Amino acid sequence: MLAPFVLDDTRHLLTLLHRARETADPAALQFIVANDTHLLAPYRQAVLWRARGGVVTLSGVAQVERNVPYVQWLQPLCQALADLPAGPVDLAALPASVAEAWDEWWPAAALWLPFGQGDARGGLLLARDEDWRAEEQALLADWVAHWHLIDLAQAAQRQGPRLRWARPGRTPLLLGAAALGLAALGAVPVHLSVLAPGELVPANPVAVRAPLDGVVQRVLVRPNETVKRGQPLFAFDDLALSSRRAVAVQALATAETELRQVDQQSLYDNKARASLPAARGNVAEKRAELALIDQQLGRSQVLAPADGVALFDDPAEWTGKPVATGERVMRLAAPDDKEIEAWVTLGDAIPLPPGAKLRFYLSASPTESLGATVRYMAHEAQRRPDGQQAYRVRATLDAATPQRIGQKGTARLEGEEVRLAYWVLRRPLAAVREFLGL
Repeated sequence: MLAPFVLDDTRHLLTLLHRARETADPAALQFIVANDTHLLAPYRQAVLWRARGGVVTLSGVAQVERNVPYVQWLQPLCQALADLPAGPVDLAALPASVAEAWDEWWPAAALWLPFGQGDARGGLLLARDEDWRAEEQALLADWVAHWHLIDLAQAAQRQGPRLRWARPGRTPLLLGAAALGLAALGAVPVHLSVLAPGELVPANPVAVRAPLDGVVQRVLVRPNETVKRGQPLFAFDDLALSSRRAVAVQALATAETELRQVDQQSLYDNKARASLPAARGNVAEKRAELALIDQQLGRSQVLAPADGVALFDDPAEWTGKPVATGERVMRLAAPDDKEIEAWVTLGDAIPLPPGAKLRFYLSASPTESLGATVRYMAHEAQRRPDGQQAYRVRATLDAATPQRIGQKGTARLEGEEVRLAYWVLRRPLAAVREFLGL
């Protein structure tokens, strides 16, 4: 009798093979091997590379942006692995420039699964924190080999009809049919869409700001800790305030003593009677100063204004840091009060109709996506930390999600309906106009 995990692996492998055989779209077939392979073994990132085309598919990403630093680092990495056998990746066998940046982009353990030969060669690269077990390597290698055979068979089926039509005497007819087909295809209505980096953020956070100028003595909560209304969050160093209060108390006692002396002398001394209002005013001033210091001491320990999750950086960075009145120290967010924030670059700022749809693909969960409805798009672009100008977009989630605040990914925004020809030629035409200055 086979062990349970063997039966599960066999069932998952058969499921993947069935999906691959039923898929006629090359992009969908590539998506399956980069994302659905997670059924056979867990991993954090996957890369599908081909000798013709380079990096063609990334797990959890709808479209590969070839100009970003991450993809530019993956190209020489896969090129170096192309001639190596299947198995765990040895950093010593990689070029120095690739190996030095490994920790910046990828976890420790990676598995290389090559397929094909010559110009048709390629490979699937998987990465995770744990080492790859021998039975996982064998199962994944078997799946990739079968997937490659299905890919070759479908490619041959797509080329077969084209080769039968390309016979002498039929070239003009074929060109005319192709032109009519392209014209008809260009008139097909589609939704204009763009991709933008996004993040899961709190929808209505409560900002906790410094109530006075001072130095943060200690932070009383941990990042991402759930707090209750009235719970202490952080405290200021009150040594200076305590010293000022002691001086103010002594000054008030002195002023009250002087007031009593003047009050007694005013019974028989007209000059003392004239200075009595000034003495009383001095006492009132000292009392007001003491009351102000007591009020500041009462605010030296900041309390939570509402229930929520504390969102801030490392507590050690705030300890001993001087802050000004009104400076934000942390935020409080309700656990279920989340929405999506995306940044659309100037070149991708398409018109978004009311209620435009947004689909958010999480980088950490390649098999999961979140639906949302665009709430607003900022009318003015802002400079991002990477130096690019972009428009802020906020979208309300269609359903609650257990994903934590701070998860990043790629947002796909759907705009108005346009013709397919315009959808394809929009960016090339914009680049030509910018180059020619039209």
